[in-house]
Amino acid sequence: MAQTTTTPDSMAGHQGQAAKPAPQGFRLPDPNAPPPSLTDGGALGSNPPGSTAAPTIPLTSIDGVRSDTLPRDLAIGGGILLVLVIAFFFAKGAYANLLVGKRVAPRSANAAGWWLFVLLTSLATCGVLAVVDQVRFVTPIYLASFLGVALLALILMLVTGRR
Repeated sequence: MAQTTTTPDSMAGHQGQAAKPAPQGFRLPDPNAPPPSLTDGGALGSNPPGSTAAPTIPLTSIDGVRSDTLPRDLAIGGGILLVLVIAFFFAKGAYANLLVGKRVAPRSANAAGWWLFVLLTSLATCGVLAVVDQVRFVTPIYLASFLGVALLALILMLVTGRR
């Protein structure tokens, strides 16, 4: 009767039996080294020919600052903005009631409340967009638009709240 012996290769599927190389640990990349996607000669967000890896997420780069806004980040920012808009709607009503209590005409108080809503919403939108993607949204075109609307709403809120 012949005895069969098992080798470590035949026991590779068993737990604790296979000899595995020791993990090398996590190493941070050299900060002075160029990103790997730029050194292979391909465009940012593409893989070399014959590669089976999934394409990388394209990065926005302005003045050396890189950003990778994911749809998840935009969804979180949109959710935060929605919660803020709901809170601002209640603040609008409270401000209008405060003005009516100070003997301002209800029509003017309601208009001032809506201008407060526009002011707060434009400032919150500017802030949320700046946090979500600083590279793309902290530019003069976006800042001037939102802050211009906020300044106009502030002036109109103060003017209509005095009538």
